[in-house]
Amino acid sequence: MSSITTDQGILHYEVFGRGRPVILLHGWLGSWGLWQETMTFLGRSYRTYALDFWGFGESGTKRNTYNVQDFISLVDQFMEQLGIQQAPLVGHSMGGTVSLSVAIQYPHRASKVVVIGSPIAGSSLALALKFAGYRPIAWLLFTFFPLFRAAMRLASPFICRDPRFPDMMDRDLSRTTLESFLVSIATLRRTDLRPNLGKIGVPVMGMYGDRDNIVHPRQWQPLLQGVPHARIERFSRAGHFIMLDEPQDCMTKLKDFLDEPVEAK
Repeated sequence: MSSITTDQGILHYEVFGRGRPVILLHGWLGSWGLWQETMTFLGRSYRTYALDFWGFGESGTKRNTYNVQDFISLVDQFMEQLGIQQAPLVGHSMGGTVSLSVAIQYPHRASKVVVIGSPIAGSSLALALKFAGYRPIAWLLFTFFPLFRAAMRLASPFICRDPRFPDMMDRDLSRTTLESFLVSIATLRRTDLRPNLGKIGVPVMGMYGDRDNIVHPRQWQPLLQGVPHARIERFSRAGHFIMLDEPQDCMTKLKDFLDEPVEAK
């Protein structure tokens, strides 16, 4: 377990492997733990870093806001403190939206970007996630938190096929605060990357599950429209958590993309 002190609180991360750095970013209500198998696989060739966003996992929670923009700044601060000038960014769901945003706002940081089930426009989020970004509803869920956790556990088989997922989700949910829960999804709902995708000049890969019921499975379309050079991989049997539903196929395609040399401009 490792951590650094940032201008907005303690940032927890895990690191595994040796070689060139790769940074992994989790989605809403998740944590670095969703990447454990991916880190083991990639760690044979890369030094993998998996971060916990502020307010999630084991990172600090003493903050007043958890905007998506703050998480973009978090990645820049993390790389600066660890002396990582540039690296591929791999993000799941909200983490992918953050990864693309880093490539737009801090173009010197991202050498490649991979997004897994990520919303390009916040309007693509499932209706339940959109409602969760309203304070009265978030407050109600946290007031009856044990019931909410139980309901999420019952719903988990419809979200991810991995039998470990209910315990993984419940563990991560138990570490979430009302503010990090509310503000992150509220700002993600209002995010729309489409006007700025043309600024991305690095290689991009979008991985989308055809059975995704959290983010619209066709979000690869606006990604490809905005980044015509993007590589798109679709998984017919996977949902939102491709790295858990189809781990071997997902990790193989991910490593192949990371291994491809970047053409000098």
